[in-house]
Amino acid sequence: MTAPAIENHKSKENQSSTRHALPIFSSDFMGDARRASVNEALHAATENACVKKDAGRRALLPRDFANPDGLRTLAGNIKAHTLDHLDFYVEQLEANILKNGGQVHFAATAEEANQLIVQIAQQNQCKLIVKSKSMVSEETELNRSLIDAGLTPIETDLGELIVQIANDHPSHIVMPVMHMRRKQIGEIFAKFFNVPFTDEPQALAEMARVYLRDTFNKADMGISGVNFAVAETGSIVICTNEGNGRMCTSRPRVHVALMGMEKIIPRFADLSVFLKLLARSASAATLTQYTNIITGPKRPGEFDGPDQFHLIIMDNGRSRILASDYRDTLRCIRCGACLNTCPVYRTVGGHAYGSVYPGPIGALLTPLFNGLEHHEHLPQATSLCGACYEACPVKINIPEMLVLMRRDLKSVGKLKFSQRVLFRLWTIALSSKMLYLLGQKFQKLTLRHAIHSDAGWIKKLPGPAKGWTQARDFPKPPAKTFRQLWQERKPRP
Repeated sequence: MTAPAIENHKSKENQSSTRHALPIFSSDFMGDARRASVNEALHAATENACVKKDAGRRALLPRDFANPDGLRTLAGNIKAHTLDHLDFYVEQLEANILKNGGQVHFAATAEEANQLIVQIAQQNQCKLIVKSKSMVSEETELNRSLIDAGLTPIETDLGELIVQIANDHPSHIVMPVMHMRRKQIGEIFAKFFNVPFTDEPQALAEMARVYLRDTFNKADMGISGVNFAVAETGSIVICTNEGNGRMCTSRPRVHVALMGMEKIIPRFADLSVFLKLLARSASAATLTQYTNIITGPKRPGEFDGPDQFHLIIMDNGRSRILASDYRDTLRCIRCGACLNTCPVYRTVGGHAYGSVYPGPIGALLTPLFNGLEHHEHLPQATSLCGACYEACPVKINIPEMLVLMRRDLKSVGKLKFSQRVLFRLWTIALSSKMLYLLGQKFQKLTLRHAIHSDAGWIKKLPGPAKGWTQARDFPKPPAKTFRQLWQERKPRP
């Protein structure tokens, strides 16, 4: 892309998506999931990305490590230890950052975190802000607050930039535009940059490169997330696959890092454990292209680095989760491996979850952060196959906690009376041998003989069970039960 094309874009700055009202998440999971499940373009994009990454992870871990399961156990134990002593490590991290010349701020809520960043920008007369990829800033909807304050945030990760100028949301924790095809991105860039359409990847990347290079030169503030914060040294670690992260954290005169308080790890020696797992789990790579370790602002005589370094440590419901049955969700290192392996996520994509955190981990985090009463369908958005647990680099038992969350639907008034009665009767039937045998005979009469079936499959179930056959067929019960077969075939004394 040439310089005149950039000027052409600037002349239409009032049309820039960075200044538009940002999209609101949908809360209609069932409707969104139903529409996504028949979207063939979405399926093609999802399968292309997720299946490759998941297969790569499965191949890479046993190839590179003699005991990958032991490494996952070690990572999980380190995170569990940190959560058990989080108060100590938060204080240690704060003390070491202050010693290194940085500043530390604490935010109880997302709104407080956003307001702190706005205040830092205003106190330093910052107007143009460049942002490295950050899931926690998506969680707080930081861009909305910055725009409302008259500031201009520009996403610099290529995927996040595409999402921003398209007025869209990320659909994956690691791959924000996984749901888009090349042609869609070409159309978005042609409109935004006011240039002829092209879907050539190199040309699209060059457009973004020229635009962002000009932006980096003028930015007053850089904002980043934090992959890991090392309490022992007061360092933050940022892992990226593009050089934009280093530009955001070194070129502007003010650098603000925003992190959830669970991102802390105790020692610098622990970092290698997570670096070995993060890229392999996220993108089937041995290491991210750029691993940035930042310890305070620039020192006297250093050319690169900000004049000010601010770390904002945010709670936003994490302390509540820490004291609950869902404590282990705070182990999450945001690798996205559970999304890549999940059959439900592959079918409905990320946007159906109504949150920046989709997939199996999102089905837990979104209700925990925003309230189960607002996301009662998410604990049901799983097959409970256990693939997410097998993929998780820190061994979060996601299926077990999804079952617990289904239990909690009753406490928030989201379990219908008919469902409560049905589950109660089901429990009674399973606890009595006589009732269980009667139930077997009843289902044989109704499902095998009374309901029309085709080639061993039932196309339509009655009553409350009809929801199952709206999306899939139900297997026809066998002619004989296991008990009958056992009596016929067991060895005679």
